[in-house]
Amino acid sequence: MTTHYGPAVHTPAENDGGPPSEAPAPPGHHRPRRSRFGRPWRGRPKDPRWVRPAFLALLTATALLYLYNLDASGWANSFYSAAVQAGSQSWKAFFFGSLDAGNAITVDKPPAALWPMALAVRIFGLSSWSILVPEVLMGVGTVAVVYAAVRRRFSPAAGLIAGAVLALTPVAALMFRFNNPDALLALLMSLACYLVVRALEDGRSKWLVWAGVAIGFAFLAKTLQAFLILPALALVYGVCAPVRLRRRLGQLALATAAIVVSGGWWVAIVELWPASSRPYVGGSQNNSFLELTFGYNGLGRLNGEETGSVGGGGGPGGGGGGQWGETGWDRMFNSEIGGQISWLLPAALILLVAGLLATRRAARTDAVRASFLVWGGSLLTTAAVFSYMAGIFHQYYTVALAPYLAAVVGMGAATLWERRGRIWASLALAAAVTASAAWGYVLLGRTPDYLPWLRMPVLAGGLVAALGLVFAGRLGRRTALAAAGLGLVASLAAPTAYTLSTVREGHSGSIVTAGPSGASMRGGGPGGGGFPGGGNAPGRGQGQGQSQGGPGGGGFPGGGTAPGTGGNNQNGQAPNGQMPNGQAPNGQMPNGQSNQNGPAGEGGRMGGAGGGGMGGLLNGAEVGSEAKKLLAADADSYTWVAAAVGSQNAASYQLGTGEPVMAIGGFNGTDPSPTLAQFKEYVADGRIHYFIAGGGTGGGMGGDSGSASRITSWVEATFKEVTVGSATFYDLTAPTD
Repeated sequence: MTTHYGPAVHTPAENDGGPPSEAPAPPGHHRPRRSRFGRPWRGRPKDPRWVRPAFLALLTATALLYLYNLDASGWANSFYSAAVQAGSQSWKAFFFGSLDAGNAITVDKPPAALWPMALAVRIFGLSSWSILVPEVLMGVGTVAVVYAAVRRRFSPAAGLIAGAVLALTPVAALMFRFNNPDALLALLMSLACYLVVRALEDGRSKWLVWAGVAIGFAFLAKTLQAFLILPALALVYGVCAPVRLRRRLGQLALATAAIVVSGGWWVAIVELWPASSRPYVGGSQNNSFLELTFGYNGLGRLNGEETGSVGGGGGPGGGGGGQWGETGWDRMFNSEIGGQISWLLPAALILLVAGLLATRRAARTDAVRASFLVWGGSLLTTAAVFSYMAGIFHQYYTVALAPYLAAVVGMGAATLWERRGRIWASLALAAAVTASAAWGYVLLGRTPDYLPWLRMPVLAGGLVAALGLVFAGRLGRRTALAAAGLGLVASLAAPTAYTLSTVREGHSGSIVTAGPSGASMRGGGPGGGGFPGGGNAPGRGQGQGQSQGGPGGGGFPGGGTAPGTGGNNQNGQAPNGQMPNGQAPNGQMPNGQSNQNGPAGEGGRMGGAGGGGMGGLLNGAEVGSEAKKLLAADADSYTWVAAAVGSQNAASYQLGTGEPVMAIGGFNGTDPSPTLAQFKEYVADGRIHYFIAGGGTGGGMGGDSGSASRITSWVEATFKEVTVGSATFYDLTAPTD
């Protein structure tokens, strides 16, 4: 017989969501019929009356929080918004994840994360809301999944704590309101953990197979990142499942097959489809999705060898300073990452150890301990990979940790609360609260101008609560609950403040961060700094400020300086006073745009009001009304109304005009697509109207591919230049001869 630890432990039969087993009614007695709509509001028959309303209130509050001021982000990441727009216009673009409806090139990820947004745009039309509301719904769904997983083996209060921790994590509030693939990834990975927990309860194969399906579709959202937790999940099931070893191995084989089928069907179609009749696979150098998966988006992220990217980070072994921040065991706590995710990470580690200690004498198949191992193993595995990956790493990646961290906090807090009469449990609970309050005090100190009054209440409240929790087993229940409530408030106050700051601002571009200005600043190590390649970038709103490059490198890859996030780019210069790929017109951004305080519908302002770090730097230019009018003229006669180097630049014009724009070189401008010969053929066939001058990789970073340079040189030497406002075009139907 399995021994269960933790509060309010239920058997699987009670928690399957189906009708509970009931004793037969006495003769002559008829049970009252339940209302069809009573069960969703009332919840499980044995639950206290407050449980289901509290759960629904949590979901409602999360939805309202994430929907608040949603349209302030405009197109958010215009790279993905353009692909969503293309998918709403062309089913072929929808399937492949093309950046444009002409199907020249895809985004550098699989398309699953684009599909919900593209369907919403097909139904409701193109707008910031139709793109971002599906992301909000994914956030609400993730909170619900985490609640359900924790509530199954613990108390309703544990589930509510876990859901609240997730909803109030700053990076979660950022990414569940943004159109990157991370929102869908977090939802599917949470669902996979939930399904594995269910499989561990009764050993039924179907739950493990469905977990494999969830991971397979997570692969179609963000490739190999979906596999980070596979070792932990497989090991826990292989050891703890309540069936014989041979059956466990067979079930793991079935789950593996489910991953291959659910994630591999799309890959097989793309690889078998004739390359001449499908879009080029963006981010690859050989037009291969497999190369993209195992190279730029796979092993390259770990070792920093990312062909076609703007560079990697610290070298293997930790402690290395690189273009994407320092690696090492403390990466999740440093000034770059800490304010995004680490508020309750010290507490989660304490609670994880305490939870495993509490279940140390349980049977092999104990489902409570298995829950700690599933969620805790996923947390530790993902955090370890993030801490040491030497390739491209952005702060918002850490949203993947948020569900695991929240579940561990909820489970651990409930487990220790039920054992508060034991001195070790009360001390561990007090230590978790103390760690949260003290670390919140430290993190708030990194942004001293933001709510300076909050630091001391957080620290003092946490210490007082911790003192009360030490004696929680000897105090009356009300007094102990008051101490626990104060501890919860003190632990969540600081991340909640950062979360509120996040939802008040819009975020745009390819690199966004949560929290107020300065909340995520890269440290300036040798050759490394705030911007890839070196330097410390000032916080948002400093206008004409510059980032000073470290030895051998400046603000932009390869050296130079860069403007402060949110400021005009007029004084931000790369080597020799030029922007990458050449001087932008009038010392401004590509196409002469300063991109400051642009309309929300065209991407918002440069910094995206996304806090410190690079903010919304990797974003396209604003598109003036005269430029829109020029490109719209006779647009139906062309496959692409224009072509531009770099996908962010192309995306801006595509979103501004509603017409397909070819992105030469893909996101970084480094993909060899199209070749000069192919581009000449497109021009000769009359398929492209204009070439947009300027641009570059990712809206102005790094160097373009040789193909992009050759195309640019040929166009400039062959066709007539057209100036509209401050933007320059080349009319590909009007040779200079």
